[in-house]
Amino acid sequence: MTDAARDSIRNVLFVCTHNSARSIMAEAIMNHSTRIGTGGRFRAFSAGSQPSGEVNPYALRALDDLRIPRGEPRSKDWAEFARPDAPELHFVFTVCDQAAGEACPVWPGQPMTAHWGVPDPSAVQGTEAERLKACVDTAHVLKRRIDLMLALPLASLDRMAIQRAISEIGRR
Repeated sequence: MTDAARDSIRNVLFVCTHNSARSIMAEAIMNHSTRIGTGGRFRAFSAGSQPSGEVNPYALRALDDLRIPRGEPRSKDWAEFARPDAPELHFVFTVCDQAAGEACPVWPGQPMTAHWGVPDPSAVQGTEAERLKACVDTAHVLKRRIDLMLALPLASLDRMAIQRAISEIGRR
């Protein structure tokens, strides 16, 4: 990795089929965590292969409960990040099993990819409290993985070591 790459902002895309809960929460968590822990060296985005067009209200409440600023989330198509004018991506993480099995677009910048699958909190049926708990539990898993990634000494690792590390994080 070059000195310029070590000092630049790395763009991260979280992908989920509907871009309504998991990827939305991951985007907000990483953007918040990077501001407080790494001096803004990362910028997160989220997208879906088949976006629902709506953000899960329980995912937003989970972010509020965890005191994570949500920004201005919107459910969007991953095609936005495959266009020539899209930000160069350094990392792409799938956070649902369905998206991991789909044929992804060609991402600008040849980013490193890993699967960080977590169960879909939107699939949980039950009371409001149970649905919110599912989103909060998912947010905690994502936060732990994001914190592990942000703690990696990227400047001292080669590309293969980084790829191994981010893949391993998805199994935790």
